[in-house]
This record gives sequence, C-alpha cells and structure tokens, in this order.
Amino acid sequence: MAKEKMVVLKEADLTNNCPECFNQELKLTFYQKHTYGRLFHRTTKDIEHEIKCTKCNSLIYPVSWTEDIERVYEYYRRMAAPKRATIRFTTLFYVLILLLTSIVAIGGYFIIQEFI
Repeated sequence: MAKEKMVVLKEADLTNNCPECFNQELKLTFYQKHTYGRLFHRTTKDIEHEIKCTKCNSLIYPVSWTEDIERVYEYYRRMAAPKRATIRFTTLFYVLILLLTSIVAIGGYFIIQEFI
C-alpha cells in the first residue's frame, strides 16, 4: 500500500488581517503530493495550499478571503514552483525485474535443451 506525503514547497508569513480574529499572523503554505510505495516513489504535479492563522489556529478557507489575501495568494502561487512530476523505482523493483528475467532465461534454456 502506497503512502502519501505532502511535502512543503513554500511557506510565507502574511501581513494580512485574519478574517476570524483580525490579527496579522497568517501563514501561507504550499504542498506537493509525494507517493511512496515498495516498488516506486512518485512525485505528482498536484499542489495544495493552506492559509492558517497562527494566533487563533483557524484555517482560512477561500470563501472568507479578502481581496488583499487573494492578491497575496496569487503572488506566492506563482513563486511556488513545483518539482517535476517523476517516478523513481526502488531497489526492490530492479531486483524483482532481474529475478523475473533470469527465471524466463533459465526456463527458455531448458526448453531449448529439451529439443536438441
């Protein structure tokens, strides 16, 4: 079973007012999704964001954003460049491929020897 992990791409402290407590301690975080399995590690191009007030610990959802928060969000979204979407295979994958190839080769060798 593959495990998913959200890796932080960019964090920024915002000076905008929180819509809940009107304090100026907001933190904007961009995450990129990584999947880890036994045979491969995958980096996806999916990016998620979260704006959280560090004073009242509430998440600020896009419904309650002000125009200033939207402007700052768009600015930082352009700055958060995601890593390339890739798949890296693990050592276990290569060992299994090598084992499967050798079993097929040995089986083919014995079949050929039987006809000779």
